[in-house]
Amino acid sequence: MALDAPTLLESRRLVVKIGSALLVDGETRQIRRDWLDALADDVAACRRRGQEVVIVTSGAVACGREHLGLVGRALKLEEKQAAAATGQIRLAHAYQETLARHDVTVAQVLVTLEDTEERRRHLNARNTIDTLLKLGAVPVINENDTVATAEIRFGDNDRLAARVAQMVSADTLVLLSDIDGLYTADPRKDPDARHIPTVRELTPEIEGMAGEPPPGYSSGGMVTKIAAARVALSAGCRMVIAKGKRMNPLAALERRPEDGGAPCTWFLPSAEPTSARKAWIAGHVNATGVLVVDDGATRALSHGASLLPAGVAAVQGDFDRGDVVIVRTQEGREVARGLVAYSADDARKILRHKSTEIPEILGYQGRDEMIHRDDLVVR
Repeated sequence: MALDAPTLLESRRLVVKIGSALLVDGETRQIRRDWLDALADDVAACRRRGQEVVIVTSGAVACGREHLGLVGRALKLEEKQAAAATGQIRLAHAYQETLARHDVTVAQVLVTLEDTEERRRHLNARNTIDTLLKLGAVPVINENDTVATAEIRFGDNDRLAARVAQMVSADTLVLLSDIDGLYTADPRKDPDARHIPTVRELTPEIEGMAGEPPPGYSSGGMVTKIAAARVALSAGCRMVIAKGKRMNPLAALERRPEDGGAPCTWFLPSAEPTSARKAWIAGHVNATGVLVVDDGATRALSHGASLLPAGVAAVQGDFDRGDVVIVRTQEGREVARGLVAYSADDARKILRHKSTEIPEILGYQGRDEMIHRDDLVVR
């Protein structure tokens, strides 16, 4: 691997995707508990280093189908949903049990494609995951197969994991696979296939290297991993594809291959997660409202502060929580754009007030900031 390729030790917030083929034994159809325990040991080691970990897991359908007698054939959509309803309980319990050995709390989060596409759902999910991480829990995320229809499903958890990484501004996405990265051709069919250690741009040539998905429970394959890379890189998140069937697969990524680490493929972005997210805010065309701020707030924003309700002099337009709004001075000059934490109606009620007064005015405890600095792009 190239010497400038990263290792897992450089990550601050990582999303780890685990596929059904890794988690569930293809013959016994049982969760591979020894492997899951080893993975949990890796997660605990990451947390001891101060790294935040989010797990995106497959396996609910694979775990549940046998208990309902749904084996040996393809499943209809409603049968998959029934299997998922059974399997999600078993899956969540397995994660809870193995991480409890390290006194780590697990939180289950079920999402659909709509939850990541629709802005307010996206914001709510992100805030929930952020809060769980701040409270020391490990969010375990799965697609909500019990309610998703064919039209609103991700269909594979590679892309779900990439959307989650984008949502929570992760700096690293780990796709644990049955193969140790990207090859010039399918190494199971072509003995001359060469391993690609580092990818800096998703060219047509790179995309053409993706092969067919492997047989078994997996619904992914290299095609979906390349699609996931496109989402991750656009969010400024690096991505690594590594072989997951080895024990302690995350520990194997703590060193480069030339230093004794596992072979893998790193996809490297050209922007950091925060800057990529703020670029999305800055380039948002359809701002739905305006917050007019006083001189004190303008000065504070220029020094990197959040926008507090006390500095807002007027609210214009009709917007909801999570919408992109423009921040203007009283002379009409645009000084910032950001994701507002309150609807227009609530913003009008709390403008010019201190943050400590918000619960009494609105009847609930919202954020202290009208726009948090992480959601703000100053011009």
